[in-house]
Amino acid sequence: MSDTPDSAVRTYTEQHRTAFLDDLAEWLRIPSVSAQPEHEEDVRRSAEWLSAKLKETGFPVTEIWETAGAPAVFAEWPSDDPEAPTVLVYGHHDVQPAAREDGWDTDPFEPVIRDGRMYGRGAADDKGQVFFHTLGVRAHLATTGRTTPAVHLKLLVEGEEESGSPHFRALVEQQAARLAADAVIVSDTGMWDETTPTVCTGMRGLAECEIELHGPGQDIHSGSFGGAVPNPATAVARLVAALHDADGRVAIPGFYDGVTELTDTERALFAELPFDEATWLRAAKSQATTGEAGYSTLERIWARPTAEVNGIGGGYQGAGSKTIIPSSALVKLSFRLVAGQDPDRVQQAVRAWAEAQFPAGVRHRITFAPATRPCLTPLDHPALQAVARAMGRAFGQKILFTREGGSGPAADLQDVLGAPVLFLGISVPSDGWHAPNEKVELDLLLKGVETAAHLWGELSAALR
Repeated sequence: MSDTPDSAVRTYTEQHRTAFLDDLAEWLRIPSVSAQPEHEEDVRRSAEWLSAKLKETGFPVTEIWETAGAPAVFAEWPSDDPEAPTVLVYGHHDVQPAAREDGWDTDPFEPVIRDGRMYGRGAADDKGQVFFHTLGVRAHLATTGRTTPAVHLKLLVEGEEESGSPHFRALVEQQAARLAADAVIVSDTGMWDETTPTVCTGMRGLAECEIELHGPGQDIHSGSFGGAVPNPATAVARLVAALHDADGRVAIPGFYDGVTELTDTERALFAELPFDEATWLRAAKSQATTGEAGYSTLERIWARPTAEVNGIGGGYQGAGSKTIIPSSALVKLSFRLVAGQDPDRVQQAVRAWAEAQFPAGVRHRITFAPATRPCLTPLDHPALQAVARAMGRAFGQKILFTREGGSGPAADLQDVLGAPVLFLGISVPSDGWHAPNEKVELDLLLKGVETAAHLWGELSAALR
């Protein structure tokens, strides 16, 4: 009995498993830590290694793109079908700092395999998840008899994601014509857990600000002047207290303008996930949940905007007492944004609201960091359904849907290129991103290969 297409992909993947893992281990040995200047040449060496490996894979175009910081890698493999859609895969080749003394059982840059897992910095975040596309496209070609992919395939693998992607948007804007695509696949994400394959449909955006308040020209005696001059520490406390209403909603006028509300279908799909609140609270090192009334915990962290106090200070904080009116105080705030919110409008609303809270005699300065836009792909989008079908073929089970509560550069791709962003990741929470003993489950990594092999045909059909 001949192989079905799905089993043929699985057979091809298993036949090339050893060489694939050997290559990945070789890449992981390059300590491409973008945050540490002493590894600048290692980051470049990582880019050069990947560029050469992509050429070896069959990509006819591989380039290293310079930025004001670390280099990115671009590769392109046009389809011989002129009507084929164009798909861009995003990932990153830089990694977090790591040292044996941080708590690693083995050298973080000398990968080891044990118990069906590969341990090493970058195994999951993000070299492993970038690299499964190399074997995936080869399996796609070998099992379909094609000589080129079913889509015009492009890859963009940046070198500064772990340093906040400071030059990424400028690179995307500069190279927008080369990066033009009908869909973007982000392989820098994960699944719910080892037995629950999921597809992420979106990430929240982020706006951050620091508010400095200044009152007296210096700290002054609270007995001589207290109750008669404005206290900037009190003003900060009042500002923070006014940030939310009694139902946990952000009380800034205009903050919710444009928010894309959850549909009943999305809420039902979230509820299908095997979420245990007690387990989640233990992971959060917390004793109780809280947040906006009327929403579940998952809905709050995935699909609702938030305002958080990240830091607050002012006045004397040493041992004992020092009875003063402090001359200054500050608070750091962050706002997670969801689809439909515009970061510029949110910043304007925050500024107007904050300035209305300050009493006379208190000077202020409000400083915003560069914002990250939210991104969301609707559940019924053909490209999203294609990703779910490809993953379902690889895993042989129903695929559920999640969102990400955090933020990332994927929104820049959606914003600049105007293409839907889809997330394809096989990492799981136990992989320990950014932590000692980071690892990737090898069976899941190979499922990523299979998913990528199926994906190009699925997207070719879905995007026409």
